[in-house]
Amino acid sequence: MGSARIFVARMAGLAVFGPDGERIGKVRDVVATLRLDATPPRVLGLVVELTTRRRIFVPMLRVADIDPTAVTLASGSVSLRGFHQRPNETLVLGQMLDAPVRLRDSGEEAVVVDAAIEPLRSRDWVVGRLAVRARRPRLTRRAQVQVLPWSAVQGLTLSDRQGTEGLLAVFETMRPTDLAVALSELPRKRQHEVIDSLDDERLADVFEELSESEQRTLLGHLDSERAADVLEAMSPDDAADLLHELPDEEARRLLGLMEPEESEPVRRLMRYSSDTAGGLMTPEPIILRPDATVAEALARIRNPDIPPALASMVFVCRPPTATPTGRYLGCVHAQRLLREAPFELVAGVVDAELDRLAPDATLGEITRYFAAYNLVEAPVVDGEDHLLGAVTVDDVLDHLLPIGWRDRMNEPGGGAGHGAAVVDGVLAAVPPSPPADRNGTNHA
Repeated sequence: MGSARIFVARMAGLAVFGPDGERIGKVRDVVATLRLDATPPRVLGLVVELTTRRRIFVPMLRVADIDPTAVTLASGSVSLRGFHQRPNETLVLGQMLDAPVRLRDSGEEAVVVDAAIEPLRSRDWVVGRLAVRARRPRLTRRAQVQVLPWSAVQGLTLSDRQGTEGLLAVFETMRPTDLAVALSELPRKRQHEVIDSLDDERLADVFEELSESEQRTLLGHLDSERAADVLEAMSPDDAADLLHELPDEEARRLLGLMEPEESEPVRRLMRYSSDTAGGLMTPEPIILRPDATVAEALARIRNPDIPPALASMVFVCRPPTATPTGRYLGCVHAQRLLREAPFELVAGVVDAELDRLAPDATLGEITRYFAAYNLVEAPVVDGEDHLLGAVTVDDVLDHLLPIGWRDRMNEPGGGAGHGAAVVDGVLAAVPPSPPADRNGTNHA
């Protein structure tokens, strides 16, 4: 690039040339993501106006060089579809410049007069600095322009610039894990507005990814009827974990408001200690009768609503097939199903030798079981050969990690997550996988 730091106001109207030197248009704006926290926004690309007056989006990965006189594109295809701004995006020239802000240290009101973009080692670009001018009363000397780090200024984050409706439009594209992190960063009042607007199923998915402290706090905001509805929509093991965190009287009241068929598996799980196989298991694994075919088993594990760990094997039991089941016969691994003819019966390929976990198996015993057999799911069977449920490796990890690990997910160096959200915070509050015409791949 021509410069390590480029002030965006100077890019307005710059000629844009293709890799062969042919002029294709001019720069009209720079597109960046909005975020919930004070991390510098990632620059997605440029809005380029073609000679036909059509405005298209050019990803930063397609930009080879920016100098004071022109922008040169690298080889590769670019979508010619018209540019459409998304809810989590901002136009730096059109919307960020002249925006009112507040300086964090002094609390002084100011206005943005320019923004500087700069590259990271990862080849991403961010809006790293802002040129701002403090607002002064009329008839006083005009304030000088200050160039400050992005984090020194308040008023430009997603929660500052977007109403609840705009936030919900962004959140629709996010995975529950990422939405939980984003929700935890919002002010409490905005959190309440968001959870009031989410449907029960979506809110249940998010609750399952929140820390225990956030779960308790946000559940307390809901009225009792809706809290019971959300608990019904949660997986029974997660609902049981949440109810374990509540005072006994409140837990009993919420269980009483739940539909009996939804509360029964939760009550059953709550009889076990939370650090045993019975307390960790889900009572809803994939269960088949011995006369089911391989084709039926494959159809069950293809269900996109079933988590990958639960889809790694099916369990074969005599009727009834609802937990606790009839006699447990064994399991069939998903890989084995892929190798068998669709018309074969699961009873003919069942693995009856794999050890089972007892419901009172300790966390240490469960961990050793997964390490010994290289599995991500294990059957929990009682002394009378009834399948009670299945433990998955993610449930085990959740209990092995330090208390409050979810609260530290979005702190610097705070642990696992997805890609850039952990490494440099860049994607912590935006969709983890931008669509094709925002990241430079799969262009038409």
